[in-house]
Amino acid sequence: MKKLMSLVLVLMVALCAVSFAEEAGCTETVVSIKTELYDIPATVCMPAGEGPFPAVVMLHGTGSNREEAGNGYKTAAPVLAEKYGIATIRIDFPGNGESTADYMLYNFESAVADAVAAANYMKTLDKINPDAIGVMGWSQGGTDALLACAWAPEVFKSLVTWAGAPDMMLDGFFSEADYAEAKENGYFVMEFDWRENLNVSIEWAEDVANTDVLAEFSKGYTGPVLAIHGTMDVTVDPEWSNKIVAASANEKSATHFIEGMDHTFNTFVEPDFASLLNAVDATGAFFADTLK
Repeated sequence: MKKLMSLVLVLMVALCAVSFAEEAGCTETVVSIKTELYDIPATVCMPAGEGPFPAVVMLHGTGSNREEAGNGYKTAAPVLAEKYGIATIRIDFPGNGESTADYMLYNFESAVADAVAAANYMKTLDKINPDAIGVMGWSQGGTDALLACAWAPEVFKSLVTWAGAPDMMLDGFFSEADYAEAKENGYFVMEFDWRENLNVSIEWAEDVANTDVLAEFSKGYTGPVLAIHGTMDVTVDPEWSNKIVAASANEKSATHFIEGMDHTFNTFVEPDFASLLNAVDATGAFFADTLK
């Protein structure tokens, strides 16, 4: 934990902040958070008004970026701001989106460090309530969010997972053959249909093979979790959301299943984003209640 906190107690400086979107209910600002290893590209979505507002760190999934599949996070952030008064910061992990860092730097510890760095940045903003910080994650971002709460429980008061994936080996993101390749070469190649392939480090492979994410979460975190999942998710078994909530002793922890929704929250098949907005509303209501 000391190693983790030394990494995140960095120069929490936003570089080149540029406002690029302003609407009646919120303002979005692009920032860069400087850490010891690399800069983290991020977008802050701030509600209109004086605040202080609760804030949520948004963590993306495997091979994605801070806007997320079908612009899911880009769509969600203004709704959370305008409808629920929740500020958000969505970040790019190394090797994704606008990050110039090598994906080989990405592992469970670095992901948690990035989440904490984003939370600490939000705490420096005048309109943010520093005692009301939450985190959410989609797919592997949910894994990272669970571990962020387990390893930095003093930072995150509340948690939401979207199709959270606590065991990526069981869900087929990572195989024994991949592990063997990583042991031999120091990395393995993760292939994608929608983007260039990624070289994934042996450190990440060891993390996935040897970390019991739900055990870490259960023993390290007492805050509430909302686990959201679609019943038609064939990428991450919806039963994982039941297991996530079962690992929490908090009485406010709950599941929210959306009938007929897939792993990408139907963002590519529903022009009106009905399923996504269902998830966003559940997320907003939960954070509004638990980040008081």
